[in-house]
Amino acid sequence: MKKLPVAYTCLYCIAFVLLSISSVAQPPVETGTFKQTDLVELKNIVPNVKLDIRYATKNNFTHRPVYTQARAFLQRPAAIALVKVSNTLKPLGYGLLIFDGYRPWSITKMFWDITPVNKKNFVADPKKGSKHNRGCAVDLSLYDLKTGKEIEMTGAYDEMTERSYPTYTGGTAQQRKIRDLLRLTMEANGFKVNEFEWWHFDYKDWHFYAITNVPFSEIR
Repeated sequence: MKKLPVAYTCLYCIAFVLLSISSVAQPPVETGTFKQTDLVELKNIVPNVKLDIRYATKNNFTHRPVYTQARAFLQRPAAIALVKVSNTLKPLGYGLLIFDGYRPWSITKMFWDITPVNKKNFVADPKKGSKHNRGCAVDLSLYDLKTGKEIEMTGAYDEMTERSYPTYTGGTAQQRKIRDLLRLTMEANGFKVNEFEWWHFDYKDWHFYAITNVPFSEIR
């Protein structure tokens, strides 16, 4: 078995400890009236959807699985909007590749705790909660319906560099064209791109839903 580099091993250990701490920490207390949470599993509703749930694997910036199940959810209105996105992109030969949807608050806290100060624009402050915690944010890209291969964008998912910015002018003309097509289609259906991440889109009604910390295993 290959040994991980020391830096990765240390990060792995830190992430494990912080995830344990985060699991007993509590989300911020919110006031107001919120809609009933109605999380829909995307594979059951979005046509041609393909899952690549990185946080259920070691292939993510923490270098360890932080999800016990490779599943993706959104609040029902957001999921229905994503169906429209998928139907728009299908005639162009593209399907949706989902990296993440609803995210328990404890995971958001762990991400914040392990991320260096100069990279925190790429993670959500747990004191405010994330749109992911409300079931109204989705991380996604495109794949080729004919080959099943992921479409190459200007930067990789979860890459904490300027290449992740939706306004990044580098990369190839084709990469920028496909990235911008994804953004245009998503924003035409009620989503808004994150200013630092081309793959992250927030649904317009996110403020109607409360921060949630329910694990995937409890969602039916």
